[in-house]
Amino acid sequence: MTLVKDLRDQAATFGLTVEEFDNLESRTKRPVNALEAAIVGAMWSEHCGYKNSRPLFKVFPTTGPQVLQGPGENAGVVDIGEGYAVAFKMESHNHPSAVEPVQGAATGVGGILRDIFAMGARPFAVLDSLRFGDLNSKRTQFLVHGVVEGISHYGNAIGVPTVGGEVTFHPSYQENPLVNVMALGLMKHEDLAKGTMGAVGNKIIYVGSKTGRDGLGGAVFASADLSDASSEDRPAVQVGDPFMEKLLLEATIEAIHAGLVAGVQDMGAAGLVSSTCEMAYRAKLGVNIYLDKVPTREEGMVPMELVLSESQERMVLVPVPGKEQELFDLLSKWELDVVEIGEVAEHDTYRLYWHGEVVCDLPVDLLNEAPTYTREGVESEEIKAKREKDLSGVAVPENLEEVLLTLLSHPSIASKRAIFERYDHQVMTNTVVVPGAADAAVLRIKGTSKGVAASSDCNPRFVYLDPYVGAASAVAEAARNVACVGATPLAITDNLNFGNPHRPEVYFQLVQATKGIADACRALNTPVTGGNVSLYNQYNEEGRTVAIHPTPTIGLVGVLPDVTKNATMKFQSQAQSVYLLGNLTDEIGASQYLETIHGLEAGQVPVLNLDLEKRVQQGIIELIRSDLTRTAHDTSEGGLAIALAEMVIAGQVGATIQIDSDLRSDAILFGEAQSRIITAVPVGKEEAAEKLLKDLNVPFTRIGFVGGDKLAISLSKQGQHLSLDIPTLTKAFEEPIRAVLG
Repeated sequence: MTLVKDLRDQAATFGLTVEEFDNLESRTKRPVNALEAAIVGAMWSEHCGYKNSRPLFKVFPTTGPQVLQGPGENAGVVDIGEGYAVAFKMESHNHPSAVEPVQGAATGVGGILRDIFAMGARPFAVLDSLRFGDLNSKRTQFLVHGVVEGISHYGNAIGVPTVGGEVTFHPSYQENPLVNVMALGLMKHEDLAKGTMGAVGNKIIYVGSKTGRDGLGGAVFASADLSDASSEDRPAVQVGDPFMEKLLLEATIEAIHAGLVAGVQDMGAAGLVSSTCEMAYRAKLGVNIYLDKVPTREEGMVPMELVLSESQERMVLVPVPGKEQELFDLLSKWELDVVEIGEVAEHDTYRLYWHGEVVCDLPVDLLNEAPTYTREGVESEEIKAKREKDLSGVAVPENLEEVLLTLLSHPSIASKRAIFERYDHQVMTNTVVVPGAADAAVLRIKGTSKGVAASSDCNPRFVYLDPYVGAASAVAEAARNVACVGATPLAITDNLNFGNPHRPEVYFQLVQATKGIADACRALNTPVTGGNVSLYNQYNEEGRTVAIHPTPTIGLVGVLPDVTKNATMKFQSQAQSVYLLGNLTDEIGASQYLETIHGLEAGQVPVLNLDLEKRVQQGIIELIRSDLTRTAHDTSEGGLAIALAEMVIAGQVGATIQIDSDLRSDAILFGEAQSRIITAVPVGKEEAAEKLLKDLNVPFTRIGFVGGDKLAISLSKQGQHLSLDIPTLTKAFEEPIRAVLG
């Protein structure tokens, strides 16, 4: 009885509350041992059990004719036609990257790639969404250097191109960076694999690297606040080996394609225990696992280390009955550790043996059905006051050129070339539209005319000020970016990064954001196929708790019927007319301009009309597919003037813009009104383009023409204008991040 009391008193060390420990023992109807408590703590962690977020997912649309596999597997899968499909998913490695940025980011890439090839798909692209604090601080520079090195090291070594993403800098991420990684894989429909155990008597095969002590307790580590002691959690950060992963990738895909595998699962968060008990849960069966058979790379490892280690490059495979030896022969040629560690059993428990002794015997359902919590969400009065702040007294700057150059130089807007040029984005020779060239990446499907587009997006400031509209806007922007390269948006994956859900203001953000995502996905026909939740992203600073800006990152995949009919953001030639699809508005709230120039993170988030959004997206897709344009760029951070400047810089050709509007100058140029795209139509094709847009009921305005060596913008009714030459714009855009990172 003393032992039970001691374990209950130590519940927090297992990642459990006292109430959860009592819940556990009421369900087992017996005292649990330390190993069982640790296993339950890992499986009931937010990282594995989604106990604070799972009830909210019920609002998500998850089905559609394009969805072959929705939530619940290693990755979502969408049909792209001609028998092909794309598996894709996004996950986070935030806490590990905060304490060990190189390995934290590298193993984030490795983990998401395993989720993809576990579905039977060959990974062919990676995108990363990164959030850091003040770029001028040594802490941020250390983190950026490390994270970029980790991503490039792993992706370049394994031979999967990093083709896109986003990087945002904001003080809320100073101590708690976000490293969200999205991966895509290509497959034929018939090669779709699932993480199940099959039938009673099936063998359970361990394949890949040996198990070590690295990554021990990672799932629990990722489900708690960062603190001054977090650097002591370095053992919870895994160590990656991309060369071993390459062998594992090839072996797994060959085994699936050969029809030798009945089930396959990556050993990710919570290691061996999560992979095997999740597979058993899907099969509604039990398992017997013999831990003394697990290959180890360190002496004296004990059961708790063996089941909870998050050593990388490991998979669980269940052979098709009767083909066990064929599978062993195939895997052994790749020089991987291949060991039979257990079998599927008729009982319904997760049973672990250690040298013949049962050391864990827990119901499979119990492990996979973490208790869920519906908490009280209350909006922060401080944030509400910021959103409702009267902005009518904000002065319109006289020097618009200075404002434009200042915004172009802001790290969140400035060129990320110094970062993405460290990634190999052409390996595999599928990349058609490279990083920095457009709003989304485009990859060809060899042997077909098709292409796949992908983007990852979120404006954290929008979500901070209005979590519902901000999260819906992230879906809209991701879809808009994919449309800007000529692709039809298909489906999303998400990575919900928030603070501690026990805080009412954070839970409010989480609830509202999930509703916003759900409504936008329904309106744009982009179901949610899966994703990841990363909570507890906050830290203590001078006695106060600082939560990150809520950041529900959206990864979206689209399809191009003809990959040659794509668009980039650059102005293509001198003989083009410039159009704005969408509307000019008087909105300056929640803008980068307002924060950077006036020091105000405030105001209403620009209105999002999802019906207008859908029409604007369809308009640009049809213009591209009708050969009426090869240029498209959405207006987002920094507004219209920044988008025009980026298009001028990309094409190294000027543009003359004239806008006749009674709105305030800064709203026209730097407001971040939604559902807007700038395009350029070759001279002589304007009539056809305008007819197409009218037929689709897309609002548009011809605002100028391409030509010259400057960006010149005149606001006729305000009597204001700006004129900047291309070298000045380019320097402001290209130098800031390179100057800091080298």
